[in-house]
Amino acid sequence: MKVKIVDFGFDDEKSLNYIKYLVWGLEEDLMEKLARKLEEETEIRDGKLLVTVYYESGYYPLGSDEAKIRLEDFIAREEIEMAVYLSSLLDEN
Repeated sequence: MKVKIVDFGFDDEKSLNYIKYLVWGLEEDLMEKLARKLEEETEIRDGKLLVTVYYESGYYPLGSDEAKIRLEDFIAREEIEMAVYLSSLLDEN
């Protein structure tokens, strides 16, 4: 499974920060399983799963001053953490 952040920012409609993760490299049935288990917004298209996570300002992992300076590091960490989280969901019965 591969995870990549494809978009992030602030959603004016919801007044929340968001991160969009693209997930691929899984069989379709596993992607559908993840989509069912996740509470976040999900969409499957072209054999890939798009997951959108919304954050309040205090919890937004890309919003700190340090993240602004070392953004690539923070993005890489978020991608790893999401991959681990999704893997744990697939391991559950």
